[in-house]
Order: sequence, then C-alpha cells, then structure tokens
Amino acid sequence: MENSIYSQVVEIIAEQAILDVSDINPENTLEELGLDSLGIVESIFALEETFGIQIPFNSNDPESNDMDLTSVGAIIREIENLVLGKNS
Repeated sequence: MENSIYSQVVEIIAEQAILDVSDINPENTLEELGLDSLGIVESIFALEETFGIQIPFNSNDPESNDMDLTSVGAIIREIENLVLGKNS
C-alpha cells in the first residue's frame, strides 16, 4: 500500500505543480516545486478526496498543527499515517 500512496501523492503534487512525476523527489518542498498557497490548498483537497481522509485545517502551517507538510516525503508519511489509522 505504501508504494501506492507514494505514487498517488507524487502524481497529485505533480499535477498541481504542472511538473512531470520524475521531477519530484521526497526532499522537495511544495514551494520549491512552484506551488503557491492556492496550489497547496488544491493539493490538500485532492489528497483528501483521493484517500478519503480529512487533513486538519491549517495543516500547511507547521506552528499551528502537529502535521508535517514541509516536504513531499513528509506529506507522504502523514498521508500513510492517516490512511493506516483510518483502516485500523
């Protein structure tokens, strides 16, 4: 499942950033990929819809939330935790 989550998250981010999937790696921040605040919000909505999860409001603000959305890899880990927690 993890590989599937990885692939789906990268595809969503690539689509929002108008990049090829191969241009994205886990160390990239969304800002490095050219996503502005609207692109980040659209990415969050797409992730919620794809995985049937709820990402807490203001998740993109590390100071106001326990979620780490600072990089693509961090987002993948958070989505895995939410999806696995949902299925437990």
